[in-house]
Amino acid sequence: MGFGCNAAGVTGCRIIDSPREKLIAILTNVFVPCNGRFPFLITIAGIFIGGIFTGSNLSIIATITVLLVVLLGIFMTLIISKILSKTILKGKSTSFVLELPPYRKPQIGQVLVRSIFDRTLFVLGRAVLVAAPAGLVIWLFANISIGDISILSYIANFFEPLGKLMGMDGYILTAFILGIPANEIVLPIILMCYMQSGTLANLEDTTAIGQILVQNGWTLITAINVMIFTLLHFPCTTTLMTIKKEAGSWKWSVLGFLIPTVCGIVLCLITNGVYNLIIH
Repeated sequence: MGFGCNAAGVTGCRIIDSPREKLIAILTNVFVPCNGRFPFLITIAGIFIGGIFTGSNLSIIATITVLLVVLLGIFMTLIISKILSKTILKGKSTSFVLELPPYRKPQIGQVLVRSIFDRTLFVLGRAVLVAAPAGLVIWLFANISIGDISILSYIANFFEPLGKLMGMDGYILTAFILGIPANEIVLPIILMCYMQSGTLANLEDTTAIGQILVQNGWTLITAINVMIFTLLHFPCTTTLMTIKKEAGSWKWSVLGFLIPTVCGIVLCLITNGVYNLIIH
């Protein structure tokens, strides 16, 4: 379920009887790329990985690249699950039993009411609650200047040293941070920063997107680290709020924020360090 929406994946963990294993599943669900991250991954893979090749190989190589990113997420899920089960969530493993209920004719009215009001509106309501104020904050940061420099640029300059160590830049890290309401807006924020515009950029031409990124210093290693960090970074606000609701405490939301983010930072530092050793 996390491939569609991590918040839905967290909610789906309700079927696990063991509280310990339920928490492990909730905390590792964020390693699965959701629908909001797939378009970004596909775009970057198509431009920088598939772009190395020509003809029909382009889409094949880009597809394989995205598949490898997904497999990395699954691998990280298994590793972090093992670490959690041996540290803060120690306990005896239990068997997972899922009983098939007797078949009954679906009650259309009840299905619609539960799916719309109990599920869809709940998730959308939380998303709107966060997205509207976040959109205003992003607009203010991009349009309010201090000494001819926007607040957005000040934030990006602050994160520039860490961004360089991770094989990216300050604007990319700023976009990830401001994109916490929804992963879909990370790329538009990056383009907005590079184009120095006051509103989110909405380009559909991958060639134009690629030109903007390359003009602002993106290379193959930048694209690789961006894809890694797209997979391994904090989940959206809706998912964090859902973790709190399902786990019953904000401390699990904090862990859900920190675990993938630390993994992403460390892996990007290693990838960029190895690349620099090879190049130099």
